[in-house]
Amino acid sequence: MESTYKHIDLTYVTEIADGNNDLIRELVTIFKSQVIEYRAEFYLHLNNENWESLGALAHKAKSSVAVMGIKILAADLKRLELLAREAKDISVYPEIVKSFDIITNEAVVELDDYVSKLD
Repeated sequence: MESTYKHIDLTYVTEIADGNNDLIRELVTIFKSQVIEYRAEFYLHLNNENWESLGALAHKAKSSVAVMGIKILAADLKRLELLAREAKDISVYPEIVKSFDIITNEAVVELDDYVSKLD
């Protein structure tokens, strides 16, 4: 079922849920609320040029997207985390934040579709 999606791969989520669809729904709901919060914080730290906080947020967000199997974005967030810690290659930060915004929006649509198909 997951293979039909562009961004998400819920292999890990379905393994830990062990057939409990309510748990899957709950994890998806938590993820959706987190990305809304993270999105706002990413833009705040980016606009304020607070690289240390941006890196810390990238670390936190990386875990959330990794659980939902959004591998490319998790790798981008890891890169942002490491770069922002040392304020290196600042010019790529807006691109990664924008990517987070776009990909998580698309992933939420995919997750809603996935959840709608659960019994």
